[in-house]
Amino acid sequence: MRDLAALPKAHLHLHFTGSMRPSTLLDLAERYRVRLPPALLDADPLRVPSTERGWFRFQRLYDAARACVRSGDDMRRIVDEAAEDDAAEGSGRLEIQVDPTSYAPFLGGITPAVELVLDAAREASARHGLEVAVVVAASRLKHPLDARTLARLATRYAGDRPGQVVGFGLSNDERRGDTQEFAHAFRIAARAGLASVPHGGELLGPAHVSEVVGALRPDRLGHGVRSAEDPALLAGLVEAGVALEVCPASNVSLGVYEDLGDVPLPSLVAAGATVALGADDPLLFRSRLVDQYETARHVHGFDDDALADLARASVRASRASGATKRRLLAGVDTWLAQDPADEGTPDERPPATRDRPRLPDTAVRAAATPGRRARRGRAPRAGRQAAADPGSRHGPRPRGRDRGPRLPGARGRGRRRDPATRGDGRRRRRARRHDPGAARGGRPGRRRARGGAGRRGGRRHRPRRPALSLTRPRGPGGAWTSRDAAAHVL
Repeated sequence: MRDLAALPKAHLHLHFTGSMRPSTLLDLAERYRVRLPPALLDADPLRVPSTERGWFRFQRLYDAARACVRSGDDMRRIVDEAAEDDAAEGSGRLEIQVDPTSYAPFLGGITPAVELVLDAAREASARHGLEVAVVVAASRLKHPLDARTLARLATRYAGDRPGQVVGFGLSNDERRGDTQEFAHAFRIAARAGLASVPHGGELLGPAHVSEVVGALRPDRLGHGVRSAEDPALLAGLVEAGVALEVCPASNVSLGVYEDLGDVPLPSLVAAGATVALGADDPLLFRSRLVDQYETARHVHGFDDDALADLARASVRASRASGATKRRLLAGVDTWLAQDPADEGTPDERPPATRDRPRLPDTAVRAAATPGRRARRGRAPRAGRQAAADPGSRHGPRPRGRDRGPRLPGARGRGRRRDPATRGDGRRRRRARRHDPGAARGGRPGRRRARGGAGRRGGRRHRPRRPALSLTRPRGPGGAWTSRDAAAHVL
């Protein structure tokens, strides 16, 4: 069998945060001391039912991963690593999807966020030898006016070259929002020549596909696998030339289908649909682009000719330039003309049964439970690993009274106190109740002025405004004046 990693192809359905490597997620979580849900650290693919509760769990994990991205350097790293991973899998064109509103708070707005991703895409394209373009996506969970703002921003960077915006999408839970209300944003993007690439037809059935097609006029439909349930609808998509971005691993992990064999990939291809395989969110599904092609080969029985047709379809459905498309299509023909014996012996087991490398247990434990010292920003002590290994340079971790007395001035829990100062905290608390001035180290009986600025209870405070009484007469003759009313509101 020919090596699928050497097959030139285009990757059209990949989300920004979901493209992150698990090792990168661990690194960022440790750097920012973020406690990750255990499911994000598991090597097994995410499996949730296609219900509101199942999607809620998926979105919670996705948001937890996105919370670890907190700087422009983090975003550049994600784009660069996504491009490197795709190039290693034979992808000559990557159109990565990003919602800039998620990263605007720490970059100063959605415009800097988009420009940073585009700049990182240009750098990654030059570094790794593939073209990286960007799809700006709105969210169904936000107001349609926000989508219009994003569409207008995306049109400013429209183009087909690396580091430019090639499409406008609509993502998140298909069951949320009114599709028709987002139509104006897609018309703004279409007037600038951007591709319409909304999600649809994964969690909901053919009726939702019809709604998305009628309202948003897609050039490509994110997922769209449920259109196989209505032959007339599928025939209409084929006639209109709407490409389907099929992501088998996502369909199974989100409970749309029970098994990879249930994904209607053969039915879609047999009906003449343009199918571009995508990985969607490899971080959560633990399945990258080549795994989708291996699913087509080992689970659905596609031969190399059929796999080459899938790769050609992905290239034709992309928004790459004519020269790039011709180059990639020629590479597909070259791959198919090679003798399969020259490609070595790749792993012929289906991706669902292949053993995947697990993250180190120590790293998983550290990210899942960072501990009190890590959460407070202090360097961790020689921990459980040193205690389990008496021969380490730290030696066994002392426990109980073996830790020795606490040094004067030392801080932090878990250390032995000096017997001479034990109980000081209790005495200070008792003194504070009777004499606050003395408890803070001042002269006995000395209190801070109530109306003055200073520290009270260890925190900065402002003088309290005296309470107003609605029953007390105000103004001349006891009338309630507008000035009194304003003071009352404040």
